[in-house]
Amino acid sequence: MTPTLYEWAGGEAALERLTDVFYDRVLADPVLAPVFAHMDPGHAHFVAMWLGEVLGGPAAYTARRGGYPHMLGKHLGRGITEAQRRRWLGLMMDAADEAGLPGDPEFRAAFVGYLEWGTRLAVSNSRPGAEPVREAPVPRWGWGEAPPYQPS
Repeated sequence: MTPTLYEWAGGEAALERLTDVFYDRVLADPVLAPVFAHMDPGHAHFVAMWLGEVLGGPAAYTARRGGYPHMLGKHLGRGITEAQRRRWLGLMMDAADEAGLPGDPEFRAAFVGYLEWGTRLAVSNSRPGAEPVREAPVPRWGWGEAPPYQPS
């Protein structure tokens, strides 16, 4: 049986390490620190929970935080720039290396595929006046490609 990306990454502990390393980098970064200056002290944990659910782990983010609608609400009207998106992505990849996430091409391609998709969606959804789909499931990312979400 093929493991989920969550299992392959090392589960909850690996994603907690990843987000701890990542947000340490973010808070020291001149491009991203202002964006996250007032983040909730539990933010890194919540992002680890989100990533865990996306990568095939337990649906903890949905159960405890409200799923996709909650995540969307955190991005609406924020005006995330392309420069901020690219910096976020670069720091996340550096953090993945430092936190010891698997470096095999198959895992990293799937992981980067989600991050690329998710950050582009966050930029789009954060534009002033954006009207994104507000009710959707948390995406579930696997080893292949994810089909586009079609609201019912």
